[in-house]
Amino acid sequence: MKVLLASPRGFCAGVNMAIECLDEAIRRVGPEIYVYHEIVHNKYVVDRFTGQGVKFVNSLEEVPIGGILLFSAHGVSPEIRQLARSRKLQTVDATCPLVTKVHLEAIRYANQGYNIILIGHEGHDEVIGTMGEAPQSITLVETSDDVNRLPFTADDKLAYLTQTTLSVEEANAVIQALRKRYPDIDSPKKEDICYATTNRQEAVKMLVESADVLIVLGSQNSSNSRRLMEMGAARGVPSYLIDGASELKREWFDEAQAVAVTAGASAPEVVVQECLEFLKTHFNATISEQVLREENVHFAMPRELFSLQAPGSQVPVSTEQT
Repeated sequence: MKVLLASPRGFCAGVNMAIECLDEAIRRVGPEIYVYHEIVHNKYVVDRFTGQGVKFVNSLEEVPIGGILLFSAHGVSPEIRQLARSRKLQTVDATCPLVTKVHLEAIRYANQGYNIILIGHEGHDEVIGTMGEAPQSITLVETSDDVNRLPFTADDKLAYLTQTTLSVEEANAVIQALRKRYPDIDSPKKEDICYATTNRQEAVKMLVESADVLIVLGSQNSSNSRRLMEMGAARGVPSYLIDGASELKREWFDEAQAVAVTAGASAPEVVVQECLEFLKTHFNATISEQVLREENVHFAMPRELFSLQAPGSQVPVSTEQT
């Protein structure tokens, strides 16, 4: 068996920054830290921090007054930020800067009187946060059919934004439908789907042309990982989204001579290496890394991280930047 190992794969700059934030917060003040939702959508990562004592919460009511709270890489709405201030929480904003870019675009368009069409998946943390920036101005669509049901006319002042982790192909189909129905619709000068999402999708598109099976390392609730699996399946290649090597089934590879392996932007490299070891052990696989392009993006950790105080060490105040 030959394994075609995608590069780039795994952690993107935003995920790296968020995980580094939480690691540094633990180093500074200990594990008595709360995170609003999962820091990133990956079971391995979340389990590692849970094992250290970090608590992931879905409501700020679960965080003690004056406690330490990290906002996840997916971003949060102004309502959540205000609630954190009212509870006197020390907050660290680990939102990916590329998600923040979409939030700022939503605010700008709303302030200019636009009706905003957000292309994304209902219920995803990133979408909830973005829509919270201007709830009266944003309408969510997922498909081209949704575009046909929009109540706006071609004379309305419209703009569109996209979730950062969408399938480029599917997003483009929705964008084409929007432009066809609303020729004057506005959009940001630079697209919202992030570089890492695009790079990982292009790598899969390249590799599955020569592969009998596609393995994607990532969790089921990871949007960008699921898109990679769907891309392989759409091209007729048996494709599996798994958290780690323990989920691999030997029968998947009975007829496989070439297996493509990649990882979503929130999946750590350790789970990739465990998967490769499984394939080498059971199928005498040889690994051939296929490099599409290099990634050299890095995001600095937020300043408020470095002024954290352990709860009880002083009268707690919010350190969130305005």
